[in-house]
Amino acid sequence: MTQVTSGKRRSTLLVAVLCWSIVVFDGYDLIVYGTTIPKLLAEPGWGLTAGQAGTIGSLAFAGMLVGALGAGVLADRLGRRRMILACTAWFSVFTTLCAFAGGPTSFGILRFVAGIGLGGLVPTANALTAEFVGKGRRALIATAMMSGVPIGGSIAALLGLWAMPTIEWRGMYAVAALALVVLLPAAAVLLPESPAWLRVHGRPEQAHRIEQEFGLTGEADPVGTGHVAPLSAVLRPPYLVASVLFACATIATLFAWYGLGTWLPKLMGPDGRFDLGDPLTFLLALNLGAVAGSALTAWAGDRFGPLRSAAVAALAAAAGLAFLLTYPSSAVPVYAALVIAGIGTHGTQCLIIAAITNRYPAVARGTALGFALGAGRVGAIVAPQAGGWLIDGGYGVGGNIAMFAAASALAAALLAVTTRTVRAASAPRKQLDSVVAH
Repeated sequence: MTQVTSGKRRSTLLVAVLCWSIVVFDGYDLIVYGTTIPKLLAEPGWGLTAGQAGTIGSLAFAGMLVGALGAGVLADRLGRRRMILACTAWFSVFTTLCAFAGGPTSFGILRFVAGIGLGGLVPTANALTAEFVGKGRRALIATAMMSGVPIGGSIAALLGLWAMPTIEWRGMYAVAALALVVLLPAAAVLLPESPAWLRVHGRPEQAHRIEQEFGLTGEADPVGTGHVAPLSAVLRPPYLVASVLFACATIATLFAWYGLGTWLPKLMGPDGRFDLGDPLTFLLALNLGAVAGSALTAWAGDRFGPLRSAAVAALAAAAGLAFLLTYPSSAVPVYAALVIAGIGTHGTQCLIIAAITNRYPAVARGTALGFALGAGRVGAIVAPQAGGWLIDGGYGVGGNIAMFAAASALAAALLAVTTRTVRAASAPRKQLDSVVAH
């Protein structure tokens, strides 16, 4: 989908801004758990251990696995816009309900259910925005939009620093209701459906109207009307190798990113080896690094290609985390290392998403994104639990940092292999048509 200069009445930027704003709330609702772990561990009557807190953290990511796998296929079948609105309402309602949880069991169940909506949003929003921009700008748009995740995490850390003493941990979850009363109504009115999706589903008149409204020309995607690529289509040649490599790299990347997001405040607390200030400031550094790095990774993705840039970013994250194993006595190098880790982990995932949107046609794009991000949730599920076990076993700080550094290094290696074995060019459409039609 490319822009034209005549007849444009609405900017394609509107789509990206709306989706980005929703992703900010997605990031807040997800990362807020890490900011509240110290309070939850001290909550009277709950009696949580670090291992149990890790289990609760993993439940949200288990829900995200269900959501990412399901919403990717549903978005290709039912529409991007409809799924974005449904996911936003879903995760906002159940995150808000966490504020009223009476104990760890109900809290964990609510986090799992909220995770379904959280996991469904990202692949759907990325599929929609990718279909409103040209192929050459998808790395830029994907990384810029996905900066909403660490911005949401930064807001959670800042709110925890400034307001949690007053509103307590329950108030931190009640903030999620803002998405229901402010953002969801705006998206319902302003967010369009993807013209590419409309054409695939036999609605060319509506597609043409939206293209005229946004000043777009239709994406060349000659697939059978009304057909949608099933999951099996991205798990057989010519897509099999690409799909498996993208999924494995996403598993390693999300293991490091969400593991750090869950346990960093605990690891940087006074009972660790980095008693250098309020532990939430270190979580803030990680997320601000991811935000600042979005521009860098977006530029690198468009300049050098998303796959090559992703491999370098993952390697940088591994190096930054490995440096922390020297246990610097000053806060400045620790902050710097965490900024690099934020750039590398989150930036790597943004670039993987951009590479996927380039590799697959519109008919299979949502399914491919859902498969990679859904598989990646395995890493996100395991990371909080593994971190909790290491803390309970007395290997908390060094063990966790080494584990997350190793995951980033693995992601770099997988992406290097992917760069050499996967071409970003579109796969043969006739073969895809055959898979979809049958």
